[in-house]
Amino acid sequence: MAGLLRQLDFAGEELRLLDADLSKAALTDDERGQAVRRLMTIPGIDATVALSVVAAVGDFTRFRSPEKLVAYFGLHPRVRQSGGQPAVHGPITKAGRAHTRGMLVEAAWAASKAPGPLRGFYQRVRGRRGMQIAVVATARKRVVLCWQLTVKGEDYAFAQPSLVAHKQRRPKLRAGLPAGRGRKGTASGYSLQAVRDAERRLAEQSEHAYRTFIAGWQPTPPAGRHQPPGPTPVGVDVAAATGARLPKPEKGQAARQG
Repeated sequence: MAGLLRQLDFAGEELRLLDADLSKAALTDDERGQAVRRLMTIPGIDATVALSVVAAVGDFTRFRSPEKLVAYFGLHPRVRQSGGQPAVHGPITKAGRAHTRGMLVEAAWAASKAPGPLRGFYQRVRGRRGMQIAVVATARKRVVLCWQLTVKGEDYAFAQPSLVAHKQRRPKLRAGLPAGRGRKGTASGYSLQAVRDAERRLAEQSEHAYRTFIAGWQPTPPAGRHQPPGPTPVGVDVAAATGARLPKPEKGQAARQG
């Protein structure tokens, strides 16, 4: 037992050194370090997930579109089509980086509990397709966000500043920077309940704005297909805004959104 404890202590020290090296990489001013800090502004993505995504992708600009990056992580559905038959969509391909894909899905679970547009998106999909499909769809949307933010050089618009500062403070401590106890730092606002409550209310307002936008949004029909004029079926707008589950279509009806 004493020998096993010594092995655990040795492994723990090696992990601490690896965390310190990774944290130093996240604090650099080069392109990858900036990408890591930019991805940390997305809810649910901490330094570990951001480092995993940047290490797996490398240069985001080598993907011409966010859909290419989604396919790289294996988060797009399988499509089967034969001849002139309509395409059949199945589960995700699970191709590419399985470890990073798993971390993105775990981060999606965290984002589904935090107020904001991502939670509104998760609840909307969950009401139509169920919990498992909703969390994978949220992970896919996060990959699209990662591509958009990194390529355009922008931070997440609905980020909570005190939470982002708190997440970015952890790599600095792991890298060995001084703690600075007794001095007010950039992450001091996270320790104030009033600041966190104010930012949470702003995030809830952005989630409400997303639900309002979705409630009045109608998908564009494919080219060549004309929808008959008439009012929107009762309950569709409510389900789009709240995520309530709609009744299943009858046999022969299209069950997939346009």
